[in-house]
Amino acid sequence: MSQHPASDIVIDARHVVKTYDTGTVQVQALRGVSLQVQRGEMVAIMGPSGCGKTTLLNCLSGLDEFDSGTVLVAGHDIAHMPDDRKTEFRAREMGFVFQTYNLLPVLSAVENVELPLIVSGTRPKEAREKALQALDRVNLRPWANQRPGQLSGGQRQRVTIARAIVNHPSIIWADEPTGALDSKSANDIMDLIVELNVTEQRTCVIVTHDPKVAARCHRTIHMADGVIVREDSREAMRALVAAGGGAE
Repeated sequence: MSQHPASDIVIDARHVVKTYDTGTVQVQALRGVSLQVQRGEMVAIMGPSGCGKTTLLNCLSGLDEFDSGTVLVAGHDIAHMPDDRKTEFRAREMGFVFQTYNLLPVLSAVENVELPLIVSGTRPKEAREKALQALDRVNLRPWANQRPGQLSGGQRQRVTIARAIVNHPSIIWADEPTGALDSKSANDIMDLIVELNVTEQRTCVIVTHDPKVAARCHRTIHMADGVIVREDSREAMRALVAAGGGAE
């Protein structure tokens, strides 16, 4: 686990345990995971299917509960927040980007982007203005009134990113953000995420199976069987990609 001054740590997880009970067997998805992420860092999480990558992201972000351990996000103990407070905290401090986009098909692009603002109590007129600004940020304002079904996969992912950044969150969580995209669209999306990290100092945690995505992050956490097995620097991942390795 990397050590940084306390004031620089935006995510601090210690000994996190998560068990799924299927009714017939208990599966320990996380087995005492500890991890720190520095403010403004881009961190990739890699590992084979079922190793606990998405479970870790969901526990760190408060989407899932966990059995034991602690998770502090920007100094807040999210595990012990009331549900309404946790929802409001996520809407204000976090943005989410998923492989499957999670856009509501009956809403236009701008209406989908507005959703976190509405949840956090922003007035409708202000929410619309901010949503249009976010679509501008991802070069999609001309498509503001299009529904997801009228957009390409890359455009839908840009809408998802606009929704993730509309509240100017301190953390962006991304679960396989390029997994459903062709290589050009995937590269474009990573260009956008890297730009947000560099220009606006967004902290990004990215679950990915793609070593090329990981190689654009500051460091890569490798997981297996619910534990962290090693960390690689950006330089190490770039060397791995150049050698043709690293695929999960």
